[in-house]
Amino acid sequence: MSDPVPSKKSVKLPRFPSTVAQRSQLISRTEWSSELSWSQVQTFARYVDAFEAKKDVAIFHEDDRGHYLCLLVDGRVAIVKRDSVGGHKTLATVGPGKTFGEMSLIDGQPRSATAVALDDSKVVVLTEQNFARLAYRHPRLGVALLLKMARLMSQRLRSTSVMLVDFLEG
Repeated sequence: MSDPVPSKKSVKLPRFPSTVAQRSQLISRTEWSSELSWSQVQTFARYVDAFEAKKDVAIFHEDDRGHYLCLLVDGRVAIVKRDSVGGHKTLATVGPGKTFGEMSLIDGQPRSATAVALDDSKVVVLTEQNFARLAYRHPRLGVALLLKMARLMSQRLRSTSVMLVDFLEG
């Protein structure tokens, strides 16, 4: 399978109408629900929006300023990085229930890669602004979400370290 080539143009993803109860159900299908009580999931749902991404549409682009993370509910997303010769390499394929884009939410830096929908997909989005509101109003939940993000980034760093060692030894 060849690596997806993201389109150059940015597309504003369409929001899909959802209630807090519906967004709670969507969140319950992600890796986040295992670390939150149902009450926390419902509170979290008040601070997120749900969007649809059609197949082959870039959800965000490498080097974009982005201050949000995505929880993939349906579909698959390729995380793609430009290489040194102008091509694109797939770093990971994200499946339903998984998270991507959290680094820009945490550090405010431009996106390190592009996220491309491999299928028609649905994502739940938490913006930096809504995360700040949530953390201010619900500090325990804010800490739980920060810990989840820290665990995700730690797992990814460990995985990258293993791949780096394999590359250096190969």
